[in-house]
Amino acid sequence: MGKLKTKSGAAKRFKISAGGKVMKKRSGARHNMGCKSHRRKRNMRKQSVLNSTQAKVIKRFLTGC
Repeated sequence: MGKLKTKSGAAKRFKISAGGKVMKKRSGARHNMGCKSHRRKRNMRKQSVLNSTQAKVIKRFLTGC
């Protein structure tokens, strides 16, 4: 049996932190930035943590099993 591959789409969008949490980029930071507050835009730069239900699925994609 050959090696299992990671889902390349998931690898581009998510990463696993040192503590095992699945991190993702926040949505809404692409366009229409003029109407958003500085605080809101600043918070969009940070990564956010997926909830446990979604994290299980994404971990399966990233580990290839």
